[in-house]
Amino acid sequence: MSLVTWVALASLAVWLWLLLGQGFFWRTDVRLPPGPDAEVTHWPTVAVVVPARDEAAVLPSSLPSLLAQEYPGRAEVFLVDDGSRDGTAEVARELARARPGGLPLTVGSPGDPAPGWTGKLWALRHGIALARARTDTEFLLLTDADIAHAPDSLRALVRSARGRGLDLVSQMARLRVEGRWERLVIPAFVYFFAQLYPFRRVNRPASRTAAAAGGCVLLRTETAVRAGIPDSVRGAVIDDVTVARAVQRAGGRIWLGLADRAWSVRPYAGLAELWDMVARTAYAQLRHSRLLLAGTVAGLALVYAVPPVAALCGSWAGWAAWLVMTVTYVPMLRYYGQPLWWALTLPFTAVLYTLMTLDSARRHHRGRGAAWKGRTYA
Repeated sequence: MSLVTWVALASLAVWLWLLLGQGFFWRTDVRLPPGPDAEVTHWPTVAVVVPARDEAAVLPSSLPSLLAQEYPGRAEVFLVDDGSRDGTAEVARELARARPGGLPLTVGSPGDPAPGWTGKLWALRHGIALARARTDTEFLLLTDADIAHAPDSLRALVRSARGRGLDLVSQMARLRVEGRWERLVIPAFVYFFAQLYPFRRVNRPASRTAAAAGGCVLLRTETAVRAGIPDSVRGAVIDDVTVARAVQRAGGRIWLGLADRAWSVRPYAGLAELWDMVARTAYAQLRHSRLLLAGTVAGLALVYAVPPVAALCGSWAGWAAWLVMTVTYVPMLRYYGQPLWWALTLPFTAVLYTLMTLDSARRHHRGRGAAWKGRTYA
């Protein structure tokens, strides 16, 4: 056999293992289980903490959905203005005044982050402190400023946490997919995340795999205190996964799935913004290791680039590997309502992600690291 066929066979073997041995990562049916409200005999007090930095443009599409939550128990929203320069705090207050009778809103500002803290976690620290001082809070809903929620979102999260004895319930919010580049990059972003952290594996009680999606995290307050959150994770750039690991180390049970009741309203105007979204944290995911970077690039080439190249060279193994790859991507495209033939573009998208990862390393070594709205973290 030719070298091309041998390499294609190696890629096919990897894809067969991914198909069957990586926690069925490609399935999209891991959702919050439905259940009657009667299962909850007591609706606990919940504090909704929203860190926000320069989010005035998206708040009108997201914050009203939190204020309008149909929650049977007591709940309050704490929006933490993280040094915004666009009037985020005042926009939030105006939205609350325009919705009398909704959940109460408190707007706070902690000032600049202390050394060693990322801005988001510093804001969460302030919001959690406000919530615990104001109420006997049993749960914290940590949600990003660009995430909108269905009216029963909070109720469904609490019902699942109480009914299943969970300490952390997280949903990967449905990201916006409207523009051409969003269609190319966003479903693949969630697909790759699930490949790294298969939801079924995360959700096993004895699993050592821990992950969460930072846009929507319901966290038991007692567990947060036991795990030292957020102080114990104060410098984390990939804060959601780090929080999940801290909860797991503290003996807490975690659950992660795709969202039906939460979605992002943040638009991405073009490739440059999507590129920044990935490049901001890709090298941190690799622990800033050149060795892991080299292995990742080689792995991406073997898994995603080899099948179509080998197929075009006439290798049956290349065609088989490309077929398995395409089949595993179809459920995610269906979840996002995209044409199924779009699965054929996954190799090209993977090449883009490889370049984004290399650029992430370049930025880190030039001292620009994880940059977000005017801040750069080492």
